[in-house]
Amino acid sequence: MLRYSWDTMTVSQDSIPSIFIISGGVGASGEQLVYTALAQYPADVARVTTIGNVRQPEQVRDALRQAQQAGALVVHTLVDSTLQQLLVTEAARTGVRAVDVMGPILEWVSGRIGHPPAGQPGLYRHLNRDYFDRVAAIDFTLKHDDGKRREGWPEAEAMLVGVSRVGKTPLSIYLAVLGWKVANYPCVPQIPVPEALFSLDPRRVFGLTIEPGQLLQYRSQRQRQLGVTGASSYVDPKAVFEEVQSAEAAFKRGRFTVINMTDKTIELGADEIIRHLTRIEA
Repeated sequence: MLRYSWDTMTVSQDSIPSIFIISGGVGASGEQLVYTALAQYPADVARVTTIGNVRQPEQVRDALRQAQQAGALVVHTLVDSTLQQLLVTEAARTGVRAVDVMGPILEWVSGRIGHPPAGQPGLYRHLNRDYFDRVAAIDFTLKHDDGKRREGWPEAEAMLVGVSRVGKTPLSIYLAVLGWKVANYPCVPQIPVPEALFSLDPRRVFGLTIEPGQLLQYRSQRQRQLGVTGASSYVDPKAVFEEVQSAEAAFKRGRFTVINMTDKTIELGADEIIRHLTRIEA
């Protein structure tokens, strides 16, 4: 899938059939319809380009010019009646095949209830903001798991830091399902904690710690599940103790909030973090 802003879009000729989705919002409804239809065909049977946030007449004309050059089918979900009519008229004039997804539905409902539509792009998304916020939080958290995409760390509402098997990822996912954007970073022996971590708001950075003996049990169990045998620093009591101590030293340096996960469920750990975050947001 390709998604462009209307004013930066450049589409080249392609032997694969092209479908343009033109929307006043992000184009999610049009994408769902198009991809549902394309699922009946082999993968990559068509090139799909979504042009969102179309709010001005010139944007409509520009999008149609691009579609005409690409020989594309246009699927539009515009709810602004003026823009909708302009697209229909211009598409007919320029010979662009256009499918109006919203128009017939809006016209039928308006006729039955005797009331025109609000004509506000993105209204469904606005009314269902909580749902979309949770989806966005989960997407953010998955992309920023295990130290990935450091450039996005400042956007995190919570950053979790800790050694392996302390519960960073499951706790991150749990918080994300509740709507919090979470990133996490693994403390690894012999690898210094990145300075980028210490530049974050320390109120939003949570150092997860655990009693070394319990951590050793978790790691030994994990090794058995993986079929790994033999001694290693991963399950060496002395090395595990030093690893936890080193992580706690980093927490102290950064003035992070320390969450002790010893004998604590993911739910209880999440509740503790949320209480801290709620105080910040208040």
